[in-house]
Amino acid sequence: MLRRIWTISTVLSFSRIALLAPLAYFLFADVPNNRVWAAGVMLLAAATDFLDGYLARRLHQVTDFGKIIDPLADKIAVGAATIMLVMVGALQFWYVALVIVRDVLILLGGLYIKSKKNIITQSNWPGKIAVFFVTLVMLMSVLNQAALEGLTQVVIWASVVFMGASFVIYVQRLFVGISRAKKGHS
Repeated sequence: MLRRIWTISTVLSFSRIALLAPLAYFLFADVPNNRVWAAGVMLLAAATDFLDGYLARRLHQVTDFGKIIDPLADKIAVGAATIMLVMVGALQFWYVALVIVRDVLILLGGLYIKSKKNIITQSNWPGKIAVFFVTLVMLMSVLNQAALEGLTQVVIWASVVFMGASFVIYVQRLFVGISRAKKGHS
C-alpha cells in the first residue's frame, strides 16, 4: 500500500506544495530579480503538474491516491500562489476569489460524490485549459511587464471562460453522481 502512495507522480504532486515556500520568499524578499526568480519557481511547479500525470500513465502508476492528491495539490498551490500575488499587488482580488471559490466548490462536490458513490472525479479538458491560462495569468502578473498588459487581460478573460466551462461540466457530473446515488438507494 505504501509503495502505491509514494510514486514518482505523487512526489511531484507534493513538490508543488513544497514550492510555495521558495515562491513566497522570492515574492516577498527584497532580492535582485525576485520577480524573475518567482516566475522560475512557478514554471517549475507547472512542469511538475505536467510531469506527474504523464509519468503516472507512462510508468503505469495511476492510483486512486494520485487521482486525489494531484488536483488537491493544484488547488492548494494555485490558491496560495494567487493569494500571495494579491498581497504583492500583482493580481486583483476578484480574480483570485473566482479561482479559489471555483476550486473549493469543485473540491467539495468531488468529496461529496466520493462519499456517496465512491467515485473519484477526474479533471476535464476545459479545466486543464483553465489551469494553463490561470498559470499564464500568474506568470504574466508576477513579471509585471507593461508591454504585456493587454495580452494579460485577454488571458485573464480566457481563463474565466474556461473556468466557467469546466465548472459547468463538474456540476453536471455532480448531478449525475447524485442521481445515480439516489437510484442505488431506491
